Amino acid sequence: MTQQQRTYPQGVTSWVDIEQRDVDGALAFYGAVLGWTFHQASPPGAPRYVIAQVDGLDVAGVGEGADDPGWHTYVAVDDVDAVLDRITAAGGAVTTGPTVAGEGGTWAGFTDPQGVPLRLWRPKRRLGAQIVNAPGTWNFSDLRSDEPATAFYTQVFGWVFDDLGFGTMIRVPGYGDHLAATTDPDIRERQADVSVPPGFEDAIGWVAPAVENEAPHWHVTFAVADRDQTATLATEHGGQVLASEDTPWALTTTIRDPQGALFTGSQFTPPE
Repeated sequence: MTQQQRTYPQGVTSWVDIEQRDVDGALAFYGAVLGWTFHQASPPGAPRYVIAQVDGLDVAGVGEGADDPGWHTYVAVDDVDAVLDRITAAGGAVTTGPTVAGEGGTWAGFTDPQGVPLRLWRPKRRLGAQIVNAPGTWNFSDLRSDEPATAFYTQVFGWVFDDLGFGTMIRVPGYGDHLAATTDPDIRERQADVSVPPGFEDAIGWVAPAVENEAPHWHVTFAVADRDQTATLATEHGGQVLASEDTPWALTTTIRDPQGALFTGSQFTPPE
């Protein structure tokens, strides 16, 4: 039986990738730390782009580039040009594209009114991450900013920001319904078993304060089976562990990869 592909409604974060000068070095690091396997996606003669997989399912991209070695987050859209018009009308700035990525889809880059970069993805053949929240896969992308442009994102994508006291959750209303009707029919029952906040089935990310000495950015978190083992592997393969934290819901480690990209590994540890 063919597994149903995971799809993303407009406004839902759907993909992450990096562009680094040393692609082979990036593959060696992330393959060792997150257990990824890889296959070439770009045609001969084009800038190199590799798809990372877990259990044969797409989880992230690694591309060839030198300008910004950090992780990029993409938001699914149905019409790139229409969303770019909304972005400029709301005070953002288009920085790249639209650019056709072969048969995969079309992307564009922009910055919000605070200068924080984010990207759009209009899928064609590549629909977005096909496995999430499992060890080695993408968990969330969080807006780390002391002055988040919440009104901008609401105007452009229809996002809702819920202050839960311990953090601000970003939701796309109806996303949980989409998941329940497609690839995750038991999402509400499973989440109820661990007493998640109301509306969590619609969550696409969080807002957190900016970290000292870091520019505001969209920060990528990957789920891991063992936080401490992930930190050890990162160090052994040339990365740097910047911080580790124990929270009521997760054990986390923030890592800088050998080429400068920041990410967090998160071991899910729900309260009893």
